[in-house]
Amino acid sequence: MGFLSPMFVIFFFLGVKVHCQYETYQWDEDYDREPDDDYQTGFPFRQNVDYGVPFHQYTLGCVSECFCPTNFPSSMYCDNRKLKAIPNIPMHIQQLYLQFNEIEAVTANSFINATYLKEINLSYNKIKSQKIDYGVFAKLPNLLQLHLEHNNLEEFPFPLPKSLERLLLGYNEISKLQTNAMDGLVNLTMLDLCYNHLHDSLLKDKIFAKMEKLMQLNLCNNRLESMPPGLPSSLMYLSLENNSISSIPEKYFDKLPKLHALRLSHNKLQDIPYNIFNLPNLVELSVGHNKLKQAFYIPRNLEHLYLQNNDIEKMNLTVMCPSIDPLHHHHLTYIRVDQNKLKEPISSYIFFCFPHIHTIYYGEQRITNGQTIQLKTQVFRRFQDDDDESEDHDDPDNAHESPEQEGAEGHFDPHYYANQE
Repeated sequence: MGFLSPMFVIFFFLGVKVHCQYETYQWDEDYDREPDDDYQTGFPFRQNVDYGVPFHQYTLGCVSECFCPTNFPSSMYCDNRKLKAIPNIPMHIQQLYLQFNEIEAVTANSFINATYLKEINLSYNKIKSQKIDYGVFAKLPNLLQLHLEHNNLEEFPFPLPKSLERLLLGYNEISKLQTNAMDGLVNLTMLDLCYNHLHDSLLKDKIFAKMEKLMQLNLCNNRLESMPPGLPSSLMYLSLENNSISSIPEKYFDKLPKLHALRLSHNKLQDIPYNIFNLPNLVELSVGHNKLKQAFYIPRNLEHLYLQNNDIEKMNLTVMCPSIDPLHHHHLTYIRVDQNKLKEPISSYIFFCFPHIHTIYYGEQRITNGQTIQLKTQVFRRFQDDDDESEDHDDPDNAHESPEQEGAEGHFDPHYYANQE
């Protein structure tokens, strides 16, 4: 018994030691975990990596009004906290989220140390143009993205930093624009000015011409009566819905060879040049809710065409497709023509010219006295096996109008406004 007691004690401590080793062992220290599939706005810093800012600054903490996640120490979340003023931003912060507050002013003192900021979200506040300190954003040399949508701005913010790549100003009251306000925005790739009070006189000086990297321009829901002049050749997405545009100049798109998606619904277009949309990269074209009386030439690469709510009585396929080249087929797959004045379905010749077409949405057609009629075929689906696919091609301008389809293509940026009308 005297011999077993010391042995028991020895085995007890050995067991405790082994148990503690398993308890404290960090299984994930021996490999690098793969990054998450979902994009994360914050960027995880690690102490042994030099990101241009001394690491000890990351430990300065967060202002009391906000939240700074430990795994994203460069991000500060101050959203939806009933703030009436912007707190002083620590130097190490790169992403700042202040949306859904009651902020009325943007003061320079709040950003005096925040020289590393890359993204600022001030959307859904009460900011007025005269309450933005002059040059407050221009002093942020690393700023890439600025959200000011859903505020009370009356004027385009000026000056802004040359570094800016994405600028969102939708849902404001902008009706003033300084002549050189956009001259320095040479790195801008996306500009959102939808739902403002812009009119033609503000754009006459070709204010967009110097934005040689601009890829997306949103000017929907403004007061434009003509096509904006001087657009850069880099443009890929152009949104002009809900204006009062009545015509398109003959060679307007000649300098926009990269245009991928064009949205001109809810305007006053009547007669447009026959070959106006003959663009080599155009994939989506929406000209619904206008006053068009006839179709036009369909470019070879166009896939989705929206012609609903016009005054078209017959789809002239000779105009749409004057010749057939068996080696270079047209790519059109979907047409929407409801709420026109068609009396019969489109000729079956359409399948020779557009061999990839799988859905034609006829819906209801209007007759002269304002009543509606239904063609024998409301929705033509060429390939029944593709029914599920065809439901993904709803009109981006009025997704709620067609019960036959659900969801928009999403070729445009998420900041498209069709569903918020």
